[in-house]
Amino acid sequence: MRTLESDHYRIAWFGATIFFSSAILLVIEITAGRLIAPYVGVSIYSWTSIIGVILAGLSLGNWLGGRWADQGGNEKSAGIVLALAGVFCLFSLLALALVAPLLQKSRLDLVSASFLYVLSMFFVPSVLIGIVTPLLTTLALRLDERAGHIVGRMHALAALGSIIGTFLTGYVLIQYFGSRNIILACSLALFILAVPFFQRMPKTPVVVLVGMAIGIGALIEARGGWANPCDRESNYFCLRVVDASHEAPFGKAKALILDHLLHSINHESEPAMLLSPYVHLMDELVLDHFGQEAVNELDYFFAGGGAYTQPRAIQALSPEAKVTVAEIDSAVTQLAADELFVSIDDMHVFHHDARTVLERLQDARFDVVVTDAFHDIAVPYHLVTQEFAQLVKSRMNAGGLFVTNVVDAFPDPKMVKSLAKTLKAEFDHVDIWVDDIPQHPRRMTYVVSASSREIRDDVLDASRGFERRWYRINVPLMSVGTPMDDLPVFTDDFVPVERMISSLLLTSEGL
Repeated sequence: MRTLESDHYRIAWFGATIFFSSAILLVIEITAGRLIAPYVGVSIYSWTSIIGVILAGLSLGNWLGGRWADQGGNEKSAGIVLALAGVFCLFSLLALALVAPLLQKSRLDLVSASFLYVLSMFFVPSVLIGIVTPLLTTLALRLDERAGHIVGRMHALAALGSIIGTFLTGYVLIQYFGSRNIILACSLALFILAVPFFQRMPKTPVVVLVGMAIGIGALIEARGGWANPCDRESNYFCLRVVDASHEAPFGKAKALILDHLLHSINHESEPAMLLSPYVHLMDELVLDHFGQEAVNELDYFFAGGGAYTQPRAIQALSPEAKVTVAEIDSAVTQLAADELFVSIDDMHVFHHDARTVLERLQDARFDVVVTDAFHDIAVPYHLVTQEFAQLVKSRMNAGGLFVTNVVDAFPDPKMVKSLAKTLKAEFDHVDIWVDDIPQHPRRMTYVVSASSREIRDDVLDASRGFERRWYRINVPLMSVGTPMDDLPVFTDDFVPVERMISSLLLTSEGL
């Protein structure tokens, strides 16, 4: 028998279900970025795919839920939808295990690959969760005639759940529980939300739904879908350390992989062995700029620590030099210390954004500033602008050297050329260096140097370590492809880096 009190309880129950299901959807959305990061990295394009696909699924679900409510949808319908959402939430891990090998073998560009990952994994769960709010809101309206009151409450609860799900995932869950555990917990939570709606429902649908979940779990196990490709997951990266001894001429070496980018390689017994050509080049530019004797007394600032390859080499080769590192992710530093043969005891390490650290170090003056915070083709916008260049220059001694590495296309690297144009507005001499002149268009790593002092030679030979040679390509690079007048100077108000590296984002070279 219905009473006013029981109706209030049912409306509260519907509101709680809307709140928790909305929170779960945002937990899934934030976790999606971590799940696909080892395959496509993290960029504005991967997040655009995630947000766009999930919003599209939510919109379709809202429309379907409203129509279903008008055509006889009831509490049992809500239970079935929630349980199916749990099933397909779990299925997302199986979809990743099935789709990842296919997409990795394909020649799709980063934008298309990101979209297909998210579409195959999270579109259906978002549709199903999207059905819940209009369906339960309509059922609540049958129990309370105050339409505005009910609709406003349910929308507010959905928004509040989304907010809490977002903050909870970003600040806590990813760091402490791992992405696959979070998806499993979301699946179980959706099943728990469905249970109260199964009262007086025939057992057959319930058994089928549970059987589907168990079957999917078994398939995930068979495909290795429970295995996390990350050694550690932080709020910023999927962190992995892999054996890279084959890259070294002798002994043992390990490489740090951030998301799906090989960041750098450290040799176990030879800290001064710089296996990555671009890291070696940065070291040689410092030697050429200051001279062998002066490097022992230099003061370095590194924007980005990563594997701490170059700071570690400086400690070994120039123990009197001072090293300051701004590495935003403390988990990266810890991993480097635990597994990459790094000691930070004699370094000044800040676990904050590099630009923020430089702002705070108002009295500091560095001889060398190195930016190595570019992860794959994901560019930290605030570290390429004219305002950042001004800040770097203000924190450097007269005659200091600024070097940075950038991944871009060849032969027309618009991002690199715009960055050089930006730095030229603040520094007298800006040079672009590569270790190879490709014969065909490709993706490659460039090193850009900036100083008030000129580097005279266009060819730089290694003075220590491996026998290598690098080439200054300012003149040929500026004279081909996009004219320099058509490229922007990056400022804090205008940093169109995605447009500058679109040739990577829209081709298979970006992956």
